[in-house]
Amino acid sequence: MIKEQLLQYVRSFVALTDEESEQFLAPFEEVHVKKRQFIVQPNFTNKHRAFVVKGAFRSYAVHDGQEHTLQFAIENWWVSDFNSYIYQHPATLFIVALEDSILLQIEYSREQELKKANHKFETFFRIMAEKGLAFEHRRIIFNLCHSAEARYENFILNFPNFIQRVPQYALASYLGMTTEFLSRIRNKKAHRRS
Repeated sequence: MIKEQLLQYVRSFVALTDEESEQFLAPFEEVHVKKRQFIVQPNFTNKHRAFVVKGAFRSYAVHDGQEHTLQFAIENWWVSDFNSYIYQHPATLFIVALEDSILLQIEYSREQELKKANHKFETFFRIMAEKGLAFEHRRIIFNLCHSAEARYENFILNFPNFIQRVPQYALASYLGMTTEFLSRIRNKKAHRRS
């Protein structure tokens, strides 16, 4: 059962009874997404928060024709234009599937109902928000304080599962460098090994 994956994830943060588990999972809908399909686009309000059951996604903004990758998401990660989702304002991001994927998504108003229904559910979503905020702070500080090569090394150390699944241009954008510069870093690293 696809929802079992989400349940295991949730239970790693909060203890739920069988009845609470059913209640939590009920509003989530299974969605199949094809590679290169967009699930969020600018100017449309992002109505869902999505848990990745299978597949990979990229979240990015476009400014002056330049793409800026904000997030990747693979199995057991959440993906959304969170600013649009939380405030129910038009999105500013594109979110595209990098592979054929399966999501479990919850609609904004249904999430609010869950939070009101049970303190444990609210606790779970609060933990997710806190972890997400802490992760973004670490990322910003690391990017400001370290060289491009150190940023790449840190990424492959902490997210080895992503390397083969995200396009090089998207990874370069996420790390704040050009694709050519990332190629040079990778080549230098390969030469050191040989």
